[in-house]
Amino acid sequence: MKKKTVFLFDLDSTITTAEILPMISQKIDKEAEMRDLTEKTMVGDLNFRESFLSRVDLLKDIPVSEVAEMVSNISTSKMLLNFLKENRDVCYIVTSNLDVWIEKLMKKIGMENNYYCSTALVECDKIKKVSHILAKDDVFKNFEANRIVAVGDGSNDRNMIEKADIGIGYGGVREVSPVLLEVTDYAIYDENKLYEF
Repeated sequence: MKKKTVFLFDLDSTITTAEILPMISQKIDKEAEMRDLTEKTMVGDLNFRESFLSRVDLLKDIPVSEVAEMVSNISTSKMLLNFLKENRDVCYIVTSNLDVWIEKLMKKIGMENNYYCSTALVECDKIKKVSHILAKDDVFKNFEANRIVAVGDGSNDRNMIEKADIGIGYGGVREVSPVLLEVTDYAIYDENKLYEF
């Protein structure tokens, strides 16, 4: 039996045209701190888990409902959204972002049943604690009988890209992390070429 091809996409700076957490941080004037943490994480200078928890901690006092609304209006790649729409049965978004922040965006782009993410506990519209941080390559157990194409841009995509049958480093929004380039099968910097690929 021929294997079905499944596509796994990173969210930030892949499906979206901006990094979500830095965008949120602008609301509370924490953009510089967030940018520093994000950049160090993207290139692999900081442990992802610790960095992610630190970044969430910076934003935890913003009401979850406000963050969800902001995220739902973030700019996205029209070409990739078209690809997702046309191939929804084989496309999934894999992100470490929190469910309570991105679920409204996932519904808006028609991927509410096709995404994997980290989760958080919420009380009184505020993040109480991060209950689970997604390890992106853990998603592979759901697609063991399939051929997997994975697309991402940061160091936290490394394990997912390395484990995929075809791993693509996508630098359409930002430079692909050097850590990721070590394991990619292809590096693509033009959205048109990614869509054609």
